[in-house]
Amino acid sequence: MTSVQALDTELIGPTFNQVLKKNGQQPLRRAALKELQINLGKLCNQACNHCHVDAGPKRTEIMSWHTAQRIIDWIEKYGVRSVDVTGGAPEMNPCFRMLIDQVLRLGASVTVRCNLTVLLQPGYTELPEWYAERGVRLACSLPCYTRDNVDNQRGNGVFTKSIKALQRLNEVGYARRSELILDLVYNPGGAFLPPSQTELEGHYKQRLADDFGIEFNRLLTITNLPISRFAHFLEKSGQRDSYQKLLVDNFNTATVEALMCRHLISVDWQGRIFDCDFNQMLELPYAGSHKRYLWDLDLNEVTDGRIAVGAHCFGCTAGAGSSCGGALE
Repeated sequence: MTSVQALDTELIGPTFNQVLKKNGQQPLRRAALKELQINLGKLCNQACNHCHVDAGPKRTEIMSWHTAQRIIDWIEKYGVRSVDVTGGAPEMNPCFRMLIDQVLRLGASVTVRCNLTVLLQPGYTELPEWYAERGVRLACSLPCYTRDNVDNQRGNGVFTKSIKALQRLNEVGYARRSELILDLVYNPGGAFLPPSQTELEGHYKQRLADDFGIEFNRLLTITNLPISRFAHFLEKSGQRDSYQKLLVDNFNTATVEALMCRHLISVDWQGRIFDCDFNQMLELPYAGSHKRYLWDLDLNEVTDGRIAVGAHCFGCTAGAGSSCGGALE
C-alpha cells in the first residue's frame, strides 16, 4: 500500500501541503458530509484510455449484496441524503437495481455515473425507462461532441453508440422534464487542462442539438489525474513530469474550499472507506479515523477529520478546479 508520504515525496517540486501553506491555506480537513459515493466495482463493458479505475470487461472486483446491504443500513442509520453510484459500469453489478431502489426508499437522491454505451448492451436496454421512473440523476461520459476525439479516447464505435444512448434518454424525458437531470462529463484527451466549463458547455449544446437533436442539462469538466491508465500514458509519452508541473503551476487557492474530499466519503466494492475516489484507486487510506469500513464509522467522527493527500491532489486544484461535480470555480 502506498503511503501519503511516499506519494508526496514522488512529486518533483513542492508537496501539496507545502503549496497549501504557501498560499495561506491549512492542511485539508473535512467539512460536514454532503454525499456518499459508492463504487460498485471495476467491471465495465469498456476500457477507456484515461480511466483512473483501470476498469474493463475482464475485471472481477465487484460488490456483493451482503456488502451493499451493510452500506444501505449505514445510509439509513445516519440519514444520508445524497448518494453517488459509480464503477466501472455500475449497472453491470447484479446488485445494482436493488441497491438503487433501497437507497431511494430511504429518501436519498441518487446520481449514477453512466458510460452511455452500457445502455445498448443486451440486458440493459430498458434502463433508460427504469431510470426515468425513479428520477435518477445521470452523469454520462462524453469527452467530446466529435466522433474522432471520442473514439480515440474510448474505443472505436463508442461515439455512435453514445449518441444513440443519449437520444434514447431524451426520448424517455431526460433533460426535457425538469425532474430528469442528464449531465455530460468531459475530460481532456491529452496532457492539458479542461477549457472553461461554461464556454465548452455552450459548444456542446449547440453541436449536439444541431447535429443530433440531443438535449442535456449541464456539462461537467473533469481534469485527468496522473494515476492508473492516464499515468501509464504520461510515462509512455514522456509527459509525466511536465504534466505534474502544469498542475502545480496552475494551483488555484479558490478551489480548496469546495474540494470534493472535504464533503464526501468514497466507499469501494469491499465497503472500505477513502477520502475520495482517486485516493481509493491509489489505496491511500482514509485519514480521518482509524476505521477502515463504512459500517464501523461513526458519522460524528467525520467532521474536521484530516484528509490524506498526495501529488495527485494538484489535479483537483489546477485551473478552475475539478471534482465529480465538474469545475469548482
